[in-house]
Amino acid sequence: MKSKEQPIGIFDSGIGGLTVLKELGSLLPQENIIYLGDTARVPYGIRSPETVLRYSFECTEFLMKQEIKLLVVACNTVSAISLQDISRMISIPVIGVIEPGARAAVHATKNKKVGIIGTEATIKSSAYSKAINAMAADVEVYGLACPLFVPLVEEGWTEGVIARMIVERYLTGIKSTGADTLVLGCTHYPLLKELIQEVSGSVSLVDSAIETALAVKHLLVDKGLETEAEIAGARKFFVTDTPEKFISVGERFLRTSIDNIEKISL
Repeated sequence: MKSKEQPIGIFDSGIGGLTVLKELGSLLPQENIIYLGDTARVPYGIRSPETVLRYSFECTEFLMKQEIKLLVVACNTVSAISLQDISRMISIPVIGVIEPGARAAVHATKNKKVGIIGTEATIKSSAYSKAINAMAADVEVYGLACPLFVPLVEEGWTEGVIARMIVERYLTGIKSTGADTLVLGCTHYPLLKELIQEVSGSVSLVDSAIETALAVKHLLVDKGLETEAEIAGARKFFVTDTPEKFISVGERFLRTSIDNIEKISL
């Protein structure tokens, strides 16, 4: 049996999963959270499925050694490729980011046309299309890979002329489909959300980080694993490369200091 006071584990290829951590922190402030960013090997979205599977197993094994009670795969690429294998590998609940985002998109669309932007691996997997059409077969889904978005975010270039030019160039294709709903199919992308919303106009954005946090809360309640602590939960960060850039971008996004951080090898 897992203790209610054990931490939630989150992993991503870099800083993108901090979008999930931020939403979880807002929704479940008393929960202890451990975050692993595989910053030495970011991005996962350009890797082969075999490599993504190996990386994700290594991240999972590390977090399991931290005695977590629930695992959040805060990476769309891993959710698309490895989620079922991870679920079979470990005995605790596992939540990915694709199904919560897909469900929100089905509820949001009015004209039954949904756009998905994500990494090459996520789009190639058709994971969102399959998840959306399993819930609503009549919804048309248009996928678009935006490979430059992750390095933009990792470098902290989330605003300004260069970021706007790249966002405009990518979103031209999606806008031409007439989709009224756009899923940010990578946890890095919410850091570009304001710019994406400006460029895409009245399109409804689905932030999978928000939807994933809600799914985590529902699962904790359902499994009876919600902490009973009344004080703010602890945050512990692990990265696989030098932490300076992670801290710089992460603190700006989280709007709080990142102190408890450690570099590790997987």
